[in-house]
Amino acid sequence: MADELKILIIEDDPDVALGCVQALQLEGLAAERAASAEQGRRRLGPDFAGIVVSDIRLPGQDGMDLLRELHALDPELPVVLITGHGDVSMAVQAMKDGAYDFLQKPFAPEQLVDTARRALEKRRLVLEVRALRRRLEQRDLLEARLIGNSPGMVGVRALIGNLAGSAADVLIHGETGTGKELVARCLHDASPRRKGNFVAINCGGLPETLFDSEIFGHEAGAYTGAGKRRIGKIEHANGGTLFLDEIETMPVPMQIKLLRVLQERTLERLGSNTPIAVDCRIIAATKEDLLALAGQGRFRADLYYRLSVATVPLPPLRERREDIPLLFEHFLLQAAARHDRPVPPAPPGRIQQLVGHPWPGNVRELRNVADRCVLGIEAGSPPFGQPAGDRPCPLAETVEAFERALIADALRRHGSLARTAEALAIAKTTLHDKVRKYGLGE
Repeated sequence: MADELKILIIEDDPDVALGCVQALQLEGLAAERAASAEQGRRRLGPDFAGIVVSDIRLPGQDGMDLLRELHALDPELPVVLITGHGDVSMAVQAMKDGAYDFLQKPFAPEQLVDTARRALEKRRLVLEVRALRRRLEQRDLLEARLIGNSPGMVGVRALIGNLAGSAADVLIHGETGTGKELVARCLHDASPRRKGNFVAINCGGLPETLFDSEIFGHEAGAYTGAGKRRIGKIEHANGGTLFLDEIETMPVPMQIKLLRVLQERTLERLGSNTPIAVDCRIIAATKEDLLALAGQGRFRADLYYRLSVATVPLPPLRERREDIPLLFEHFLLQAAARHDRPVPPAPPGRIQQLVGHPWPGNVRELRNVADRCVLGIEAGSPPFGQPAGDRPCPLAETVEAFERALIADALRRHGSLARTAEALAIAKTTLHDKVRKYGLGE
């Protein structure tokens, strides 16, 4: 709605500015004043939620120069110019240059309100179209990169879509190989920070002695061998995203410093006492239960609570087996392009074997299997340990293989028949019959 947007009045005459603001506010329109073009420009960005009403005659930069600058920033931003009696020819030129409209002094309050309402409605439509286009692009990006139609993956994509535009730091939790860094990159690429750097650090692969320098940076002479200033990873991610993988391996002293950065949004390089403002989003990832580690004194509980406000849990591949055929086809195509090989024909029984495999290495393991298939060495892959023969595999057998694998995995995780039946949302008697059918035991 137009009344959700605002009108920025750029006018150096305080009496004229006050009259404009009051006339608009009396009609329920949000309005505020800037005393110069420079002051007004600092409040404007490419998706400014409103319109600009500016006097042509301003101290310093005039309204015509401001119009050109604003349209370079956002060509669809409505700019209404206020002109004096001798500025009509200038106003006509401004209209040719893209001004939305102009008001000649003295003008009635009703004329200002009417012009502002029309400009606000145009701006509202432009912003709605942009928001819709961004949502479509975001959806296409997520569906193309986070493949799968299982409830778990649909939920992950929805969660990322909700979090991408926020400023919240995020904790991603998932087993090894579930795609934690891919999710972090999707969060970055679907956010307003996508123009900034995506900086990834594997905390488990960084020696403890280098943590401070790598993450926070150092000044020249901060320690022996520090010959020149080094910008740390957090500074390098300023305006973008810092991804901290395996955060559970971060030394406790570094966790304390990271928490301070998260709370104050400033850091100090090693060897310096000067605080540096930073604006980066922190996305951390772990395969561990950080709260349990906090109880053991191996992870800071305050850091855990700071990061876990927004959490993205990633399902293991064994819990979304219906995605395996689609994922495998995708990885086959990627592997064929990467190795410059044709996509190999699918031998009988392949789908059953893939669906029935436990996938301890998750999606990463499935990708490796696709690579081996394209290279013609799939015989050494665990999913293909039992050849299926040359006969075609009917749909019923494929479904049974999937069902058997699903029940076996649920029994392993839940332990008892009753809890497994509850988790699978089937009657206990039905589950008992299926357990006997597939020879799974209780």
